[in-house]
Amino acid sequence: MASADFTYEEVGGTRAQGCCPPGFRPLYVRSRIGEGEEVFRRAAEAVLTWEMHRALGVRVDTAAERAAPGADVTVTLAGLIKAPCRVVWTLDEPRRAGWAYGTLPGHPETGEESFVVDRTGDGTVWLTVTAFSRPAKWYARAGGPAARGFQHAYARRCGTVLRRLCAGLSED
Repeated sequence: MASADFTYEEVGGTRAQGCCPPGFRPLYVRSRIGEGEEVFRRAAEAVLTWEMHRALGVRVDTAAERAAPGADVTVTLAGLIKAPCRVVWTLDEPRRAGWAYGTLPGHPETGEESFVVDRTGDGTVWLTVTAFSRPAKWYARAGGPAARGFQHAYARRCGTVLRRLCAGLSED
């Protein structure tokens, strides 16, 4: 996908594991969701349809019912901070599903974040949140370590919320 309108050059970079362009901070948080095909299907659907994000308590504004490349999404945090993004890639495979969005002008950060559910060979279902970012707005720069802490806490909370959405389906 071309980088037109995006606030960074490495559009699609989260698709490559371990990608973190120079000058960006990496984020990698992996959370165990449960076990089994039913848990995987439920988790994948919650991620692909924005349900996980909405269950986090953030506002998600988009015309797309499901994540799809090119879909514009604005996430509003605490009713105050608007974060415009565009979906840059998706995947919907038998054992992996998810998507990534990249930042657009007006987002407090510059970079990309992905949300991928996978089912490993032993049947364990995981959510992996991967990102690379750097501050774009003055308040994100001023937040320093606290802003980075918020990003990590948000990624961990994604796992907690997704685990709750899949509760009772696990084969353990």
